[in-house]
Amino acid sequence: MTNSMTAFTRIESGNISWEIRSVNHRYLDTTFKIPETCRTVEPELRTILRNRLSRGKVDCFIRVNFDADVSNDLVIDEIQLRKLKTAIEQTNNILADSGSDNPIGQTVSVLDLLKWPGVLKDQEVDQSARNKQIIASFKTALDSLVAMRQREGAELEKIILSKLDQLEAIVQTVRADVPVITLSQKQKIEARLTELKVDVDKGRLEQELVYLAQKSDIAEEIDRLDTHIEEVRRTLQQSKAKGRRLDFLMQELNREANTLSSKAVAANTSIQSVELKVIIEQMREQVQNIV
Repeated sequence: MTNSMTAFTRIESGNISWEIRSVNHRYLDTTFKIPETCRTVEPELRTILRNRLSRGKVDCFIRVNFDADVSNDLVIDEIQLRKLKTAIEQTNNILADSGSDNPIGQTVSVLDLLKWPGVLKDQEVDQSARNKQIIASFKTALDSLVAMRQREGAELEKIILSKLDQLEAIVQTVRADVPVITLSQKQKIEARLTELKVDVDKGRLEQELVYLAQKSDIAEEIDRLDTHIEEVRRTLQQSKAKGRRLDFLMQELNREANTLSSKAVAANTSIQSVELKVIIEQMREQVQNIV
């Protein structure tokens, strides 16, 4: 199966919302934007991601709204309040024994007591349960992303296979033209010599024709193009990551097309070489998105 590196998904699960974007990259490059209150779960999220994806630049964004789970009721720490009350009474007794006319107890209001550190307790939060929710929702979002990458990859595979068919047709045309071009070259040389009325040694002429034929021989390039085309098809059928290998094969195809162009002695072959390079470049652009 061919997987693309380009995908996007967005899912909402309860109080959690995930957005994951993936684009092509030479390696796996991940970025997580997570609230500080949930930062402890990031290492596990990265491990899960690495186990599912091997290449691509992946940006993960999470939005959480756990405030809805927290009650607005104020919780009083009775033990702390009693300690504070005892401390105030002891302070009043000490001041009374010293003859003070303004005991501090008369200036302490209930609101002052509630403001005292520790009297109002923060509601306990089960961070472990929250982390489990985050991980579960992330796995769901990742499943959605992987599915989209698979769909995109299937479309890319169709495009590349179509381009391969076009390449193969051009290569077959060039192969069929080779004998015709060789014969045409020989006839042109002989006609030119006849026109110039030059007496040429036939043995030497045959040697020059053989040399010219060897110099312009493109059979090897055509054979290698056929081999690379079949290798691309075979690579697309592999289940493992194939993007780097396909990229290498695109370079090899382009190399053969360039050599074919440099050896071309007929206008039609030059035109076909240009067509080959155009199609190979179109495939290379698609291959850049394959894992």
